[in-house]
Amino acid sequence: MITRDDIEDMTCLTRDEITAVAEHEHMAEVSAATLADYMMHMPHGPQKVQQMICEDIRDALHRDDLVHARELYAVLHHFVSEHPEAVRGAQPD
Repeated sequence: MITRDDIEDMTCLTRDEITAVAEHEHMAEVSAATLADYMMHMPHGPQKVQQMICEDIRDALHRDDLVHARELYAVLHHFVSEHPEAVRGAQPD
């Protein structure tokens, strides 16, 4: 039987990044893992994942949830360091 961990391990994203996509899209983490992995292989997909995380940070700040905003910022920082193509204006390799 394939587990949630197996599905998440098949993506190029961390569990925290998948959780951020799940939060943004209001969906289960297994579905978010599939969506995020698909997006990462589409043109401008990494930029869209980066935008989702940024929007979640903005939402957390608007709710005055600084703890969650900091957690998401750490996720964003790691995501951009691992996927520099996600930065707007990045040149494709």
